[in-house]
Amino acid sequence: MDQPDMSSCTKRLGLRLPGLHFLGLRFLSGLSLGVIAFAAHADEFSYPDFSVSQSDFGGVGLIQMPSGRVAPEGEFTFGTTYNEDYLHYNVSLQLFPWLETTIRYTLVQDVLYSEDEDFSGDTKYTDKGIDFKLRLLEESFWLPETSVGIRDFGGTGLFDGEYIAASKHWGALDFTLGLGWGYIGNGANLSGDKSLSSDCGRNTEYKGKGGSVDFERWFTGCMAVFGGVEYQTPWRPLRLKLEYDGNDYTSDFPVTRANSDMSQDSPINLGVLYRLGDWGDLRISYERGNTWTAGFNLNTNFNQLTTSWRDTPAAAYAPDKQKRSTTSEDWQIIANQLHTNAGYENPTLYADDHTVTVEAPQNKYRDRDQGYQRAATLLSNQLPTDPDTGLPLYNEYRLIETSNDLPVKETRINVKAFDQVASHRYVNASVDDAITHQVPAQPQGRQIATDTDKWDLSVSPTLQQSFGGSEGFYLYNLGVTAGASYHMTDHWELGGSVYLNLLDNYDKFLYDVPPDGTDLKRVRTLVRQYIDGNPIRVNNLQLTWMDQLADNWYGQAYTGYLEMMFAGAGSEVLYRPMGKNWALGADMNYVIQRDPDTQFGLFRDEVHFDPITGRDYKVQTGALTGHATFYYQPQWTLLPNTLMKISAGRYLTEDVGVTFDFSKQFDSGVIAGAFVTKTNLSAEEFGEGSYNKGFYISIPYDLMTVKPSRNRANISWLPLTRDGGQMLNRKYQLYNITDARYPWYSRKMMQAE
Repeated sequence: MDQPDMSSCTKRLGLRLPGLHFLGLRFLSGLSLGVIAFAAHADEFSYPDFSVSQSDFGGVGLIQMPSGRVAPEGEFTFGTTYNEDYLHYNVSLQLFPWLETTIRYTLVQDVLYSEDEDFSGDTKYTDKGIDFKLRLLEESFWLPETSVGIRDFGGTGLFDGEYIAASKHWGALDFTLGLGWGYIGNGANLSGDKSLSSDCGRNTEYKGKGGSVDFERWFTGCMAVFGGVEYQTPWRPLRLKLEYDGNDYTSDFPVTRANSDMSQDSPINLGVLYRLGDWGDLRISYERGNTWTAGFNLNTNFNQLTTSWRDTPAAAYAPDKQKRSTTSEDWQIIANQLHTNAGYENPTLYADDHTVTVEAPQNKYRDRDQGYQRAATLLSNQLPTDPDTGLPLYNEYRLIETSNDLPVKETRINVKAFDQVASHRYVNASVDDAITHQVPAQPQGRQIATDTDKWDLSVSPTLQQSFGGSEGFYLYNLGVTAGASYHMTDHWELGGSVYLNLLDNYDKFLYDVPPDGTDLKRVRTLVRQYIDGNPIRVNNLQLTWMDQLADNWYGQAYTGYLEMMFAGAGSEVLYRPMGKNWALGADMNYVIQRDPDTQFGLFRDEVHFDPITGRDYKVQTGALTGHATFYYQPQWTLLPNTLMKISAGRYLTEDVGVTFDFSKQFDSGVIAGAFVTKTNLSAEEFGEGSYNKGFYISIPYDLMTVKPSRNRANISWLPLTRDGGQMLNRKYQLYNITDARYPWYSRKMMQAE
């Protein structure tokens, strides 16, 4: 098929028209010089506060080049940038005040993913990159904000480079000066021998199948000075940028792979940014003296997200001083109020002469103090009082928080101390003054109210997604999962879930028998057959036993259809001391892969034949898999509010290795995390990507709804779906169930400053 003549038309959004680039350069240059001259004489108080902005590649910067600045902690930005050569999608997150992270996917406009049409069709070449920036110095009166960064350190090296940059305010202007290596410094205006190669002899090959970190080439090759200035106009939405580019674009992938023309007519880039408010901005820039680039960003701050609830009002503290007894109807009223007002779902109540015990899960308030305050108030208002003191006759309230019928944490409330708090008898009275926490003990007294509902029903949306694959840039399936569980006893549960597939594009996923040389059992890359051909599927159907084995020990065992792709049996034990920031667990499972052509069938034959490709492939017909996991919430100054999980063991395709999972929780309760798995598979055995890795965000429901809730929405994305380093997706994990012992998923929201 003949290609259109690009000399007679614009090529997508990129324009390479000599007359236009000359006029654009003249106009933007004149405008920039004019506003810079004006800024030197303008009243500094006439300008809005300066805030950072994003570069084309994602991360705080100028246009193509980074700056020395970082965003406020918790700042999350999704951005996209488009020109005739690249389409960038990027997500940037300021994980800590000193650490910026960026994940980027780039579609190369004129290059296909591979030359094998049966494998990738017309999918564009996709590059996956990860960047990070470390702030070394904060800005002071004399010193600039200074950072060192690595771009594209975990990809195939299309944009890999390193830099040191410093930025300094002066009125409405923010100046940046930096040194760049690799892609950022390929202009070689400071040092480097371009006769060796367009990269000044830098090693541009990547290890294995991509995705590995090539430390040995950091800060090598060409080196260039770059810099620029960012001007905040008196009109708050408008920002102007002027940049001296450190790259000459002679080694860009479209040039070396497809002989595209990315010649640089000028190292000066000019840009305009228009803010849409606190939630986003639009960008347009004129780069290389011949190319227009456009982009937009959407942003929020995970530390500053707040809730807006329409909650049931808390009861006022008002003990009935005339009440002398409690009937069975009174106890049932108390149980109902504890459920609806204090968040203790379907509680079981016990009482003796001095103590009332409430045993129930807290499923409403992340801030447990709210639950304690509300529960103690309700009990004090409803229980009989001493005629002499007017205080409730009971000395103590015991709140035993359970999860899946397991006692996890006990909170004891001293009634007299709570009366002092609730009556505001002293300054800064807090419910914490009246409570103590301990390992749960057996309830005391007779049972006076109990939960008679043994059924749990749930309906939730489900999204599974993968980015940057050979079959399509974005693969997804969206559906609804309906679940039901029946609690036969305190320790035995029969439960299951059904998945209804509403929308997906997994018909594009053609990785059943890939041409890349891997020979692993297809434990995850058969996912298309499970999703695309099964609009309704039994996702899980299992019998579970769970118990507290000792004060700090928990255990579970389970059998049945454990997840969408596997059936079998397994068990888990967890040692989790009360109030400690660490835990240790282990799980062991025997699994068989489910047959996607039937609802309840299992694969019996290991080797199968694909008539389309004429190649054999293997499935998992029975294997032991399991891991020992260490959980740790460090108390380090540099890593506040973080959780580390290190798991070692055997994976579904029988490879052996280690998974490291790191997550950070922000003040709002949003959790952002990433994991990486390295097993004994070589990069060639694993296939594209070299090893398994992924990212996820967990968002509390109560940030998105008008009611307080302990539930979370989990969004995960994987660079690729492959078979190595894959774990079993177990229905229950004891660390999550015992979260109350040292809260992570149910931590209370911190007040935004």
